[in-house]
Amino acid sequence: MKFDSFKGSAVQRAALYAGVAAIGLAIPTGAMAQDADEAVLEDEDEAQPDEIGGPNSNIIVVTASKRETTLQETPISVSVTSGETLEQAQIRDLSDLTTVAPSLRSSQLQSSANTTFIIRGFGNGANNAGIEPSVGVFIDGIYRSRSAAQIGDLANVQRIEVLRGPQSTLFGKNASAGVISVVTREPQFEFGGSVAATYGNFNQMELKGDVTGPITDSVAFSIDGLYNKRDGYVEVPNLGIDINNRDRWSLRGQLLVEPSSDFKIRAIGDFSRIDEECCFAGNVVAGPSVPALFALGGQIDPENLFNDTSFLNIAPSNKIDSYGGSVQMDYQAGPLALTSISAYRKLEAFNQQDVDFSSADIVNEIRDQEIDTFSQELRIASDFDGPLNFLLGAYYFKEDVEQTSQLITGDDSRAFFSLLAGNPAVFNGVELALGLPQNSIFSPGLLTDEAFTLDNEAISIFGTVDFEVTDRLTLTAGFNYTDDKKDFTANLTAFDELGQINLVDAFIVQATGGTVTTPAQFQALPAANQAFLLGLATDPNVNPLLPLAAFQFQPPFLAIPNAVEDGKTRDDDFSYTLRAAYDVSDQINVYFTYATGFKASSVNLSRDSRPLPTDFVPGPGLSAFAAPPSPITDAGIAVPNLNTGTRFAGPEDAEVYEIGLKAQFPRFGFNLALFDQTLEGFQSNIFTGTGFALANAGEQSTKGFEFDATINPVDPLVLTFAMTYLDSVFDSFPNSAVGDLTGQTPGGTPEITLATSATYTHEFGYSGNFLIARVDYNHESNVNITNGLPAFGPTAETLFRREVNLVNGSLTLRLNNGIEVSAWGRNILNERFITQVFDGVAQAGTVSGYPNQPRTYGGTVRFKF
Repeated sequence: MKFDSFKGSAVQRAALYAGVAAIGLAIPTGAMAQDADEAVLEDEDEAQPDEIGGPNSNIIVVTASKRETTLQETPISVSVTSGETLEQAQIRDLSDLTTVAPSLRSSQLQSSANTTFIIRGFGNGANNAGIEPSVGVFIDGIYRSRSAAQIGDLANVQRIEVLRGPQSTLFGKNASAGVISVVTREPQFEFGGSVAATYGNFNQMELKGDVTGPITDSVAFSIDGLYNKRDGYVEVPNLGIDINNRDRWSLRGQLLVEPSSDFKIRAIGDFSRIDEECCFAGNVVAGPSVPALFALGGQIDPENLFNDTSFLNIAPSNKIDSYGGSVQMDYQAGPLALTSISAYRKLEAFNQQDVDFSSADIVNEIRDQEIDTFSQELRIASDFDGPLNFLLGAYYFKEDVEQTSQLITGDDSRAFFSLLAGNPAVFNGVELALGLPQNSIFSPGLLTDEAFTLDNEAISIFGTVDFEVTDRLTLTAGFNYTDDKKDFTANLTAFDELGQINLVDAFIVQATGGTVTTPAQFQALPAANQAFLLGLATDPNVNPLLPLAAFQFQPPFLAIPNAVEDGKTRDDDFSYTLRAAYDVSDQINVYFTYATGFKASSVNLSRDSRPLPTDFVPGPGLSAFAAPPSPITDAGIAVPNLNTGTRFAGPEDAEVYEIGLKAQFPRFGFNLALFDQTLEGFQSNIFTGTGFALANAGEQSTKGFEFDATINPVDPLVLTFAMTYLDSVFDSFPNSAVGDLTGQTPGGTPEITLATSATYTHEFGYSGNFLIARVDYNHESNVNITNGLPAFGPTAETLFRREVNLVNGSLTLRLNNGIEVSAWGRNILNERFITQVFDGVAQAGTVSGYPNQPRTYGGTVRFKF
């Protein structure tokens, strides 16, 4: 049985590949040539009609190096997507950006707040508030530390830069895999703006607008906002609702103060809200527990993921408020530029979900998070006429995380697990044998009540020095020193009556007639007696209680900090970059880079937090009676059924060797980067069926290349092509939650990714009226989705695979009076595939999965003034 994407016909697939060959050369990563006027002109809205698609419009200005340079001059593997492309391609949030940036991947999981970004096969961060992402997201220079604060719809964006590889020497916080930098438009001193309205299938309605202009000769303002509402495309028949909808809005205001030509202040305040019912997870494999669901009258749509039908006992709820403000001050003192960026942000995220993904009321989860962040960055950069220039910066980051969460046992839980045990009255007998109140096991109500906190304080000093050896050769050295401190707490009360009892120790108590009831009494027995009792207690043929271990979902929790574990991580690191850049000619640049990167420890803020093996050693069957000496046992603080795992994962250390070539000719340009990148201690967060296991992989590496190009054969036509090849492997990961992954390709990392586009701009005479047609195609080669599931073992790697072939397009009529009318479609061929799979919650053998979004289409009317 092989679960793969739904393919189009052979004719469709042949046509797609023929289109790739025909387009041949292009560059979503180099920004569309017809859009470059936005990045070059002081006022992006003042592009002249004859510049659209013009032969010289492929000069792209970026700030990837914390200075304004052209894309060709920047010796960094960076891709750029302009605001114009975002509009034409209907890219509404960062998740959509992957269709035009092939080295970037994203995946949205069980809620709107859980999106992971991946560059060159490296990335993590979703599902656990204690894990900071390996791919840093910055909006107007402000670090957004969690995915819930990154995924709002994009408004008034000038460009998005994707920096590939470790970027620690340019960014002050966690950029071990890369950076996504979103740059929005500054207020202008000339009055202008735009309004846009969109209507699409699934009753999508979007309103978007911005206005900017002067207040005085030295003060300008801008206000932008958007509202996006769309019905869900997944039907929940038993509740009479549709889920996977859109309901989000945002508002942002800016002030730009320029009291002199040397001094500028930019203040930004914003608020965004998401209130959605997300996200659909359907059945991929109907395991042996499904008949029990049906016997209870529960419903699922078995092994029919792309039918977009779900059965739930409650509607999922995602509510996210993200707001904050920043002040950036820039001062030019002759050849020195000083920059200060101060920012405060707050994130509030609430999630409620039926986590068994059926209409039976078995288990639900509630999670409530609050994250406060403050950051301060100071930079000084030189622009001397001589051969030596530098950038020096300091960065301070303070974050406080608070999370409460609960698991709630449903009304059908006891009956469901009784059926799985094969006897409707089984738990009544267990309760009688163990002295528990009747009907207490899996009784409706709270299963867990959880509270977690994390206080993070980090200081970084970073900088680069450029030395021009000759007019053509520049040597660069960069560094970053980071000191990162985290203090965390985890407290959980478990109300699982069965989970409170160790089944090995309970047998020993009964076998000794109650004369042995504590570890001290057991240890006082002669060694031969201990061995005899333990042998009987761990023999499933003798101890009838042992099969009940499969139903002990939430044992007691050892809170941290405690007498042994202090709940602290302390990391410091020195990272550096060495680079040589050479201008072969005015059109060709080459560079070589060796760089290291760093991401500090991440904390397991979840009910799956467990002591490290160095702090605790459980006895056979998690017996406390037979537990050998360990710091936690010796301190007398062990709780029943305590097991080992992780409280945190150690730092990630990145290393990359990269050779790049950038060439720009009239009507044609390309970029090529060859790299060998390694990440030691990759922080893996794998779902195990009942929770997430956070652990460091020994080493993960990726070798490959990135090629992107643009060709403008005639003024109206721009062709783009980008290709990423990745040879990614776990060099060492023997102790993952699903077994030894050493030698395997990390799940979901395609070997080949393509992104192509063709844009044709037709002017009606010399009227200044244009018809712009655009089509783009995104391909990911066939790849394993997961590295393993407990029910399937290593065979899961071959069972669950996907291939991606997405076609998007738009047709825009742009009139010289500022009116634009567009028709657009995304995933036009309705290609369906699985984005991720996971074990069914407390349903061994069942596999659930997340499908991609179906075809969407609509029309937009925009007026620019």
